[in-house]
Amino acid sequence: MSQHTLLFLFGLLASATQLCAVDALIVNGLRVGFYGKTCPVAESVISDIVNNEIAMDRGISPGLIRLFFHDCFITGCDASILLDVSPAGDVPEKESSANGFTLVGLRTIDLAKSTLEGMCPGTVSCADILAFAARDAAVAAGLPRYDVVAGRRDGMRSNMDDLPGNFPVPGHHVPRLTELFNQRGLSQEDLVLLSGAHSIGGAHCFMFANRIYNFSKNADIDPTLDPNYAKWLRQRCPPRKPDDDPEQAPKVKFDAQTGEKLDVAYYSELLARRGLLTSDNALIEDPQTKAMVEAFARNEALWQQKFAQAMQKVGMLDVLIGEGKGQVRKQCRLVNEQEKAIEQQQPQQEEQQPPQEEEEQQQQQPQPHLPWFLQRRRPRPQHRPRVPFRRHPVADLVNGFFRGFH
Repeated sequence: MSQHTLLFLFGLLASATQLCAVDALIVNGLRVGFYGKTCPVAESVISDIVNNEIAMDRGISPGLIRLFFHDCFITGCDASILLDVSPAGDVPEKESSANGFTLVGLRTIDLAKSTLEGMCPGTVSCADILAFAARDAAVAAGLPRYDVVAGRRDGMRSNMDDLPGNFPVPGHHVPRLTELFNQRGLSQEDLVLLSGAHSIGGAHCFMFANRIYNFSKNADIDPTLDPNYAKWLRQRCPPRKPDDDPEQAPKVKFDAQTGEKLDVAYYSELLARRGLLTSDNALIEDPQTKAMVEAFARNEALWQQKFAQAMQKVGMLDVLIGEGKGQVRKQCRLVNEQEKAIEQQQPQQEEQQPPQEEEEQQQQQPQPHLPWFLQRRRPRPQHRPRVPFRRHPVADLVNGFFRGFH
């Protein structure tokens, strides 16, 4: 055996050893099949529910992937984005202008959680449900199935102030996006890979209106946009009026070719100058990221494999593992202490209600929640009354323009 061959084999062995060490360090307690003994039906139940919800609304697929990414990118994969109320009294993440009314898939997570609580009480965390659901959403949109490690516990903190300055927004360019991803232990390649999730879903018109109206002093339309595409966007997105309701704003698909299939058409659209957001188009303006875009546009199998790996990597960000760290919530919108306090208040409120009023309310309330496969017509989950939150001018100032990302 030649000296060059020995050096080559030694290099491969060293790389493999380093990779195993890194993997062991990153996972550090998370594992595939975590609920194999404590709740063996967990993954199959979540998958069935996700597929059933997507069959009724294709928008659930991009919504769940986005929900997972938004949760993990801020304070790690701890289901903090699902909290309606923060124990510390902070305005929670979901009320941020980067989230708000644009979050899709919350009902699906509630449904999965309530079903599993009926089967395996206090066992499957909301953070793990979200990770499984994001995988199942990607698979339903065309990605080959990949393994998801589990063992995360749910956080007890959620604060919208964590987002400004720490979260990518549609107006960012590659240097800033790369910086934010690097801060979370993600590479520039991860940035390009995960941007491929924009092969499904869409954005509200006000998210890219600056590119098709009053772009600059010298150009009404962003010159980097394909002119025919810009004209098409203008037909679907009339100029905004001051009194327009953001929640009623029209929405446009990221990928006009295959908007419901998770594939590499998104990258082809970018190269054809049909990227919807500034942050999408930025990937072909930078030489390094453009080379990656071109490579993925040519090789769908490579992108699928690497996208799954990037999703696995995201799912390991700052997780809470083991007893004494976080908790397994009984419902995903409240920490257990808040849930218990509300349950204790309910009997007192019921005793104060007149008998006739109580009987009328019981008639109006839906039947107790059943697993989806036992229902013919599933009622919407009944959530706890939400506490009104104060306006937050600083966060609104920073993120306000970028409401509706995705």
